[in-house]
Amino acid sequence: MLIQMKNMSELMVDLAYSALIFNNREIAEEVKYLEEKVDELYVRIQEESIKQAVDERNPEKALVIIRLATSIEAISDSAVQIADVVLRDIEPHPILRESIKESDITITIGRVSDKSILAGKTLGELNLASETGMWVIAIKRGKKWIFGPTENTRIEAGDILLAKGPIEGVPHFRKLCSGKDKKL
Repeated sequence: MLIQMKNMSELMVDLAYSALIFNNREIAEEVKYLEEKVDELYVRIQEESIKQAVDERNPEKALVIIRLATSIEAISDSAVQIADVVLRDIEPHPILRESIKESDITITIGRVSDKSILAGKTLGELNLASETGMWVIAIKRGKKWIFGPTENTRIEAGDILLAKGPIEGVPHFRKLCSGKDKKL
């Protein structure tokens, strides 16, 4: 549960950053939804840790786990605060906008066309990260999000890919998604 919670909070930070870059309310709402799931895991971890501490008569282990979970939960809360800027239609501070522009890593969105060479292939078959520098961190398929896709995740026409990587990789990535580029 702790690893799942950690992975979700890391994704939330990426999604919150994306929501801010693209001023995308839908992504910001996903961050808020994930925060509720992290909160549920946080409570379960606390309960399980306390039960285990009582059974094993070892409170130190429970304290370590609860402290880790508390830190992870704080990260997820911070991601929600970033996404909240979009949800409340607040203009980001100029320093924040400038730092986003200065970053060598960016997050981009690409909709997979039925003409794209990506459609119908798994991420492992494509090896997108090596070929473009862009890591697919989430896929929106219809109304459903696939968080943390693996090498076995198949990309379908119509998918919206959320990818993270160097700014230089964005044009090629988007052209691959649209079907304008036919070679990795």
